[in-house]
Amino acid sequence: MPNTTDTSNPINQEGFTTQILHHDRRSCDGLAEVHAPTCNSVLFGYEKTEDLCDVFQGRSNNHAYARQSTPTTNTLQSLVALTEDSPRSLLFSTGMAALSSMCLTLLKAGDHLIASRFLFGNTHSFFNSLIGYGIEVSFVDTCDATQVAEAVKENTRMVFTETLANPGTQIPDFKGIAKICNSHNLVFVIDSTLTTGYVCKGKELGAHFVVMSLTKAFNGHGNVLGGALVDTGTYDWSNYPNIFEAYRKGDPYLWGLQQVKKKGLRDMGATLSAESASRIAIGVETIALRLERSCSNATALAAALAKHPKVETVYHPSLESHPQFNRAKEYFRLPGYLMSLDLKAGYDPIEFLNAMPLVINATHLGDNRTLALPVAKTIFHEMGFDNRQAQGISENMIRCSIGIEDPQDLLDCFINALDKLEHKE
Repeated sequence: MPNTTDTSNPINQEGFTTQILHHDRRSCDGLAEVHAPTCNSVLFGYEKTEDLCDVFQGRSNNHAYARQSTPTTNTLQSLVALTEDSPRSLLFSTGMAALSSMCLTLLKAGDHLIASRFLFGNTHSFFNSLIGYGIEVSFVDTCDATQVAEAVKENTRMVFTETLANPGTQIPDFKGIAKICNSHNLVFVIDSTLTTGYVCKGKELGAHFVVMSLTKAFNGHGNVLGGALVDTGTYDWSNYPNIFEAYRKGDPYLWGLQQVKKKGLRDMGATLSAESASRIAIGVETIALRLERSCSNATALAAALAKHPKVETVYHPSLESHPQFNRAKEYFRLPGYLMSLDLKAGYDPIEFLNAMPLVINATHLGDNRTLALPVAKTIFHEMGFDNRQAQGISENMIRCSIGIEDPQDLLDCFINALDKLEHKE
């Protein structure tokens, strides 16, 4: 495998935030800009026709058309890869676009995908759509690597799981799954939307690809959509059967992402705009500060709510009662900003949410503001009762994305709302 990190470079010894803050300035080729310029040009002209031909035939890294790349998106791609300590990434208009482009590019009819049964609702829905395209999908509990091993078939190509499940906060057995994938030549993909490279890095978890929504905690401000696919540089694609002959050239560690770029981004067209890329690059500058505060707030709330007599269960990895408490301590820098809770029978989650003026009723995650919703009646309503039960989602579950508000204000808001709740037979 090629060496992708130059440890002799003093920049690589700098801290996470320092590298992010100065990334654009260092990428501007000696220009004065602190932020990378926003390039809104769709087309790129060349004085020599030969230069344009070189771009199309892969002999040049310059730009052909904005659907595939611009100077602005290239700079953000480099920054996203930096946060994951990985060699390269690819940007998309949304996180779901990144996921769907990857799957539709690297899987084909007759292939088999193993996926966590604890998935974001839209991801679960998309994987069900893959079944209609002739791709087999097995949903297993990835917290138990044995279930992954037992699901492997001759036609299995990929294993997919999230770093932290939404809304139940389950944490997979990353090391166990990585060992299985490496022994069977399977592509190990993790969705790091809820953690980002600040909380845990996909490469350290053994993943070959990291997919994420940049809309959530990565940007953090709820003002732009974006997605990314990060190549950790650890998979030899020469042994993967679905790589087209046209992309079996040069370094085989580059083939996978190159195919996704050409057959996914270029052909399917879910392009991230330069303006969106610029906004995301500015938002991520404060990711460490935001996540430290929001995760601290979530930890304090989880501890307080777990003791409240009207609360049945609190789901947060900071609690020793969490099934993967030790795993969270091993893999994660922080326990996360996502916290869910079940009210005890007889207490209405909608009445509870309506009693919290500080908390916004919204379907989003990783925002600076605290957000919440009743899971069964919103994001998992379409799934149906039986599937909710299979995922461990109660009819009284409330999902909370904890923000960066003053800690006491948040605590007072939640406790006061609980205290006002009246029991209904």
